[in-house]
Amino acid sequence: MRHNRHLLITLSLAGLLSAAPLHAANGPGQQAVASAHPLATAAGHTILDQGGNAFDAAVAVAATLAVVEPYSSGLGGGGFFLLRQPGNSDQPYRFIDARETAPLSANRDLYRDSDGIVQRDPAINGPLAAGIPGVPAALAHLAEHYGKLPLAKTLAPAIAAAENGFAISEHYRTLAGYRLEVMNRYPETDRLFLRDSQLPAVGTVIKQPELAATLRAMAAEGRDGFYKGRVGKQLIEGVRSAGGIWQQADLDDYKVIERSPIRFTANGFDVISAALPSAGGIALAGILQGLDTLPKATPGSVPWTHQLVELMRRTYRDRAALLGDNDFVEVPVQQLTSSDYAAKLAASIDPERATPSSELGPLIDFVEGNHTTHFSLIDAQGNAVAATLSVNLPFGAAFTVPGTGVLLNNEMDDFAADPDGVNAYGLAGSEANAIAPGKRPLSSMTPTMLENDQQLAILGTPGGSRIITMVLLGSLEAMRGEPVERWVSRPRFHHQYLPDHIQVEAAAFSAHQQSALEAMGHSIEPVGRDYGNMQAVSWQKADNQLTAASDPRGIGEAVVKEPESRAAKMPE
Repeated sequence: MRHNRHLLITLSLAGLLSAAPLHAANGPGQQAVASAHPLATAAGHTILDQGGNAFDAAVAVAATLAVVEPYSSGLGGGGFFLLRQPGNSDQPYRFIDARETAPLSANRDLYRDSDGIVQRDPAINGPLAAGIPGVPAALAHLAEHYGKLPLAKTLAPAIAAAENGFAISEHYRTLAGYRLEVMNRYPETDRLFLRDSQLPAVGTVIKQPELAATLRAMAAEGRDGFYKGRVGKQLIEGVRSAGGIWQQADLDDYKVIERSPIRFTANGFDVISAALPSAGGIALAGILQGLDTLPKATPGSVPWTHQLVELMRRTYRDRAALLGDNDFVEVPVQQLTSSDYAAKLAASIDPERATPSSELGPLIDFVEGNHTTHFSLIDAQGNAVAATLSVNLPFGAAFTVPGTGVLLNNEMDDFAADPDGVNAYGLAGSEANAIAPGKRPLSSMTPTMLENDQQLAILGTPGGSRIITMVLLGSLEAMRGEPVERWVSRPRFHHQYLPDHIQVEAAAFSAHQQSALEAMGHSIEPVGRDYGNMQAVSWQKADNQLTAASDPRGIGEAVVKEPESRAAKMPE
């Protein structure tokens, strides 16, 4: 086994396997896992080596991340799983929607006071900010319908990590620092994740025995081990006693939803991406198909950047005005993902001038949390998973339900709590994304795969409203044949319609490029830090080369290796 903590891992089978192009039903004969934490990557490989498939490994990785990344994901959160099943010719791709839902007692005006003013604190802090979690149901669903191993095996690495503990990093300290005051409000969160109500030193071991017990209940009872019984009762009592509105019916009614992913063709690739309630697939369809209709420009050049920014602006405008949970509101998905619509968006771009967002319609603003996680993996048979999971802000709502170890999300803030205003991060919202009982908030999480006869690319990232544009830039690198480490490490830029400026990492543009873009009317705003934490896997089918990379901005690890299990090598 060879591995590199942050970047490229390559194992070529040249000379061992035929170099002839492979059909999609064949696999690479190796396995790869790229995740945001080395313990989670190791958990995925452990399960694959025990004869599990990619979906079993996804359970292990997601559950382990729930333990070692409390600032980004957890059993108290939700997310999306994009699956590839090459043996299923009818539906080789499935999209598992495990997004949180609004409690049944929630309503459009949940956070308004008696004067009609939306109160920000309860929308982001404490149990009233928490949607009904979807990750536990998703893990049980994957195990029951897609995996080969029982939850007792696939949850074992996460249980061990919770019991034995993990050493915190500087990254943990930074994110906890953002939420320290709120974490101090809630005794269970303070006790578990801080030391004497202060940031723990790097290397401090965080043990979570209550979370281990919750995972053991799931290992024994599946979905019911979380949503019913002892854990379910503790969740309801703990939330309600602290001012939340959950009831047992919320837990009983929660279901993951299997959806057809967004699919379209761009630049010679079949693009498979997230469906609503994610805005990601729809936005990628507009940008990538629109780019195909515009005059070809050199990647990285000023004209190319201008084209991308203007397409970003227009697709994020659609996000603000039109998108929401399409089980509750009518969204013209077929129109918004069509090549004709993308061509209309592209045709409205002035090649010489930036279009002020104010010219595209009423100004509305909305932003979502960016403390999320992603992992990408593939097994020897070619089953693959791209999964993006979140609790929204760092450490979610900062409320841990006593006795369970479950740190709750604050994804209710991803609804347009004030449909005419903003949320914690600045994306525009509308009535389409207003709170309603049982509804799922709009998201930018965009697990994505690109595939043609020559290549399979699996990628995704955290990053809130910037997720879509990060996946876009990574996808363009993949489509150009760049190595996988380039997908995850390239400098990033972003436009989301509002605020009306290009957000950039420090290395995104040269001084000349910035001046030229400003001369066209673009406003450029440095983010002040690097952002995102992309995890990616690339399978070059022609020479059967499997590579993987973990974003150097994070602390993750990507590993490609030969299967150790005889069962893992056997065709299914």
